[in-house]
Amino acid sequence: MKLFTLPTIVLSAVCLLVSTGAAAEYPEKPIRFVVPFASGTATDQIARAMGQAITAETKQQVIVENKPGANGFLGASEAAKAAPDGYTVFITTNTTHAAAEHLYKKLPYDPVKDFAPITGLGKGGQIMVVNNQSPIMNVKEFIAAAKKNPGKLSFGSGSSSSRIAGEMLQQLAGIQILHVPYKSNTFAVTDLLGSQIDMMITDTATGLPHIKSGKLRALGVSTKKRSALAPDVPTIEEAGVPGYDMGYWFAAYAPAKTPPAIVNKLNEFFAKAAKSPTANTFYTNAGVDPFITTPDELAKFQTSESKKWEEIVKKAGIEKE
Repeated sequence: MKLFTLPTIVLSAVCLLVSTGAAAEYPEKPIRFVVPFASGTATDQIARAMGQAITAETKQQVIVENKPGANGFLGASEAAKAAPDGYTVFITTNTTHAAAEHLYKKLPYDPVKDFAPITGLGKGGQIMVVNNQSPIMNVKEFIAAAKKNPGKLSFGSGSSSSRIAGEMLQQLAGIQILHVPYKSNTFAVTDLLGSQIDMMITDTATGLPHIKSGKLRALGVSTKKRSALAPDVPTIEEAGVPGYDMGYWFAAYAPAKTPPAIVNKLNEFFAKAAKSPTANTFYTNAGVDPFITTPDELAKFQTSESKKWEEIVKKAGIEKE
């Protein structure tokens, strides 16, 4: 019996029609946002802000699932293995998609091959904080104390951005401080509040509430410009560390092989959500700038960011774990 096969062009057309049809009906059930950090972190906050807006737009519930641990590995692995049907979206940062590959010998996921870029979400800065009971009042005093007692002072981190911020401080200030890793920045803040560690450089959204309550003292912000949320706090560079500049970004990804039509639909949802009142509240309160892109723009941005982080890690002299 002779078998007949459809020409490639016909198959492609059929696949496109099926994909387009699925996107027209999408979403037909709740969408899951996987966040690789704990509840209360800036990543969690932006995921929930976007989720509320997308729920209002689509009339389908967006469920945020926090999967903290192993510098984002747990959440990234789960999202990468999810069905590529548009019902799992990974809300993450440069930690999992630009820095981790240069900090660890093996990753349980591929930040490029295992994901389909959807859009950037935001860019922000970090803030250097100590317990308000600490005798250290500014960056210069912290550096002086660290030089007087090499390796005795500690800093915590629950993300690659937070860790590299501390490593960069050591490098540029010529000091030696002990790194204490955590599953998420919120856990590190908890220990800082309990005086278990001496300092951390955390995302502004996580640190600011404790600064406002008087429990933490802000020493400096990590970016080149002061934060509008803390205008009286100098930049770390202004405070005595020339050349210091460290920011971070958020982005949304789908599992690889998610149909392009659905990826584009998600991109549209996020673009609208970024203009919503809930998103605006997050951006304003967290000191984060909106950063909405096309899928292709995010892919190119991720490539450039990976190269940048590779250089930062090398300059900091960090060996892969």
